Amino acid sequence: MSDSNQPKTKNDKPVTKNWFASWFDTPYYHILYKERNYREAQVFMDNLTHYLNLPEKAKVLDLACGKGRHSIYLNQLGYEVVGADLSENSINEANKNSTETLHFQVHDMRDVFEDKFDAIFNLFTSFGYFENDEDNLTTLKAMKESLTEYGFAVIDFMNVNQVINNIVPEEIKTVNEIDFHIKRYVADGHIYKEIDFEDQGEKYHFTEKVKALTLQDFEVLMEEAGIFLLDIFGDYKLKKFHKTDSERLIMIFK
Repeated sequence: MSDSNQPKTKNDKPVTKNWFASWFDTPYYHILYKERNYREAQVFMDNLTHYLNLPEKAKVLDLACGKGRHSIYLNQLGYEVVGADLSENSINEANKNSTETLHFQVHDMRDVFEDKFDAIFNLFTSFGYFENDEDNLTTLKAMKESLTEYGFAVIDFMNVNQVINNIVPEEIKTVNEIDFHIKRYVADGHIYKEIDFEDQGEKYHFTEKVKALTLQDFEVLMEEAGIFLLDIFGDYKLKKFHKTDSERLIMIFK
């Protein structure tokens, strides 16, 4: 299948190597997902920071921060926060909220930070996007190298088993009077989401593609990266992880 992820018409189908570099930079990505439950996300961050017992004014990295909504909330909890994302458009938007203790920057998660952090949060399935599987290992190593000696990192991923068992093959979501036609399927060890819609007479097509990483897959990667997996949770209330039923796969490591 084609990796045609930029806006296109029927006769114009540009191809980009990394789907997320184009899709996340469009306004349509934020339109489609604007109704995400941010209150639930805040409860998650409350629970997470309490569990980690972070020191006052800890340095926190929100890795793949988007427009910075969660970075802002973490900053309100009293932490010094850096939000990092590959999308320049998202970071430009996030920068409107910058303060002395809240900063944003364009950053590729495969690269190690010069600064060291007391906590690194990679939230809401912002992992496993790369074409090259080696990049997932590179990202884990970069996260590990960007932590302070006593720092913790968190990856909040989907529970692949639960997602595949409950996949909705097709649906139409109407947001801002745009009908998003969505198809989901599993192929080549990835979960795909095909998104088609029309706006102002122009047809668009995007493909989301995420590596279907199980807990076992992460354990293998983490061992290779020299990472210690400390705890695993299955939802935003930090309940125990169950392989078949849990909504999330939340991993705490250092």
